[in-house]
Amino acid sequence: MGTSVADRRFRLNEMTETLQFVVRHGYMLIFAWVFVEQAGLPIPSAPLLLAAGALSGMHRMNLGTAIAFAVIGAVASDSMGYELGRQKGVRVLQFLCRISLEPDSCVRRTQVSFTRNGPRVLLGAKFIPGLNAMAAPLSGIIKMGWRKFLLFDTIGAIAWVGVFTIAGYAFSGELERVAARAAYLGEWLLVLLLGAFAGYILWKFYHRQKFLRKLKISRITPEELKEKIDAGEDITIVDLRHSLDFDAHPETIPGALHVDAAEFEEAYEVIPRDREIVLFCACPNEATAARLALLLRRKGITRIRPLSEGYEGWRKRGFPMNLIKDETGDAQAAEV
Repeated sequence: MGTSVADRRFRLNEMTETLQFVVRHGYMLIFAWVFVEQAGLPIPSAPLLLAAGALSGMHRMNLGTAIAFAVIGAVASDSMGYELGRQKGVRVLQFLCRISLEPDSCVRRTQVSFTRNGPRVLLGAKFIPGLNAMAAPLSGIIKMGWRKFLLFDTIGAIAWVGVFTIAGYAFSGELERVAARAAYLGEWLLVLLLGAFAGYILWKFYHRQKFLRKLKISRITPEELKEKIDAGEDITIVDLRHSLDFDAHPETIPGALHVDAAEFEEAYEVIPRDREIVLFCACPNEATAARLALLLRRKGITRIRPLSEGYEGWRKRGFPMNLIKDETGDAQAAEV
């Protein structure tokens, strides 16, 4: 019995030392953790913000300072994403989709949200998984004004940080009870937490692979498409990119028609069936083009293929591109 009590005291002391480490380095830890999460890494900040609020309620941290460091971390990371969006365009969103383990359609969802709500998206973006890391780069991609971005992003960051830290502060009395129970669990608590995190990653990975399997369909390479264009073949090329993509890169493959994905899907009855149809988008794994091609094949349109690597694949090879029509409807003939 004595050994058991001593062991429990030892573990409780270990837990106390861990909490003291968090208290000593807490502000910089909060800043760094929030910064990397907002940069796109799948490590949620909410538990840390709750803990910071609870420690503040126990007078081991300063609530205002904790909130300030978290907000600065979020805004600093978002500002970096904003500038990358201005410089690199939609490729930043594609990269974030890959490291976040979210399906590739997250780019499209983010674009639709901005189209509907504009900069107001930044006010609540941090509460929505997937959207939180996408909103800042997309603000840069669409060339949102820096002051407007900073204003809306800061307000959104304060709201997000405030909800979790204040909730932790309100329930700070429970922290010591949780710490004591964690001390009794000892190493098993660490195993449980690691197992839960691993399970989350595996679940996300499974759903991503399931999503990608659905998109398996024969594609046409940029080289093959260029050969067909050069040979003068009767082929219909459809640009499915979102309007925000055009704002960033106002050029397209020569002869391509720009049609919104939803409109193209609804107009399947008038889609020509006597020629090959090539679809392309600006999303990772050609998600939108492949999904639409599969859907139209089920409706009897068989001569339809997505462009491998999509818009970026054509562009990075340096193949000819034409500027899209301007607002007056006059085609700009210059190739870029």
